[in-house]
Amino acid sequence: MATYTAEVIWSLNPGEDFANGRYSRAHTVSFDGGVTVPASASPHVVGKWADPAAVDPEEMLVAALSNCHMLTFLHKARLAGFQIARYVDHAEGIMDEVEPGRSAVTQVWLKPDITWTGPAPTQEQLADLHHAAHLECYIANSVKTEVTVSAWGPLKGRETELRSGLTVEPFSTLVAIAGSICGEREVG
Repeated sequence: MATYTAEVIWSLNPGEDFANGRYSRAHTVSFDGGVTVPASASPHVVGKWADPAAVDPEEMLVAALSNCHMLTFLHKARLAGFQIARYVDHAEGIMDEVEPGRSAVTQVWLKPDITWTGPAPTQEQLADLHHAAHLECYIANSVKTEVTVSAWGPLKGRETELRSGLTVEPFSTLVAIAGSICGEREVG
């Protein structure tokens, strides 16, 4: 078992009105390696009381899912004998109301663009690598959020999606992984 720590520090600024909600949500988050990140609530949540230049918790969640998936995917690809020169992910998360008065980040799309050196995996191998990475990603295993991986790997422009155990190949070929079947969706 491992323990992970983060220190979150916020202070009321002079002249702010805490009792009436008129205060900055800007704060810092420090990690055990010594990095301190400026953080804030999302401007979508608290408007002018947020620091739009800082990282908000929703962005940190999306980044954590992307980061964990990438690290696990790189490991799985290496073990499978593939060579990767670059991995770029423009991940995106959606906040939605889950019941009246309660919101959550309900969906996260990981959109890795992978540059391979040497032979690239087939679409099936790529889907298997993403599926294995998703199953072993500690962060994905820790959240209820639906995580979708859209990869343009070896066949740029042809989407391969992984939805919580379901792989949808280009040309609407449905492949069930881990016994989970959610329905077809045409991609590409």
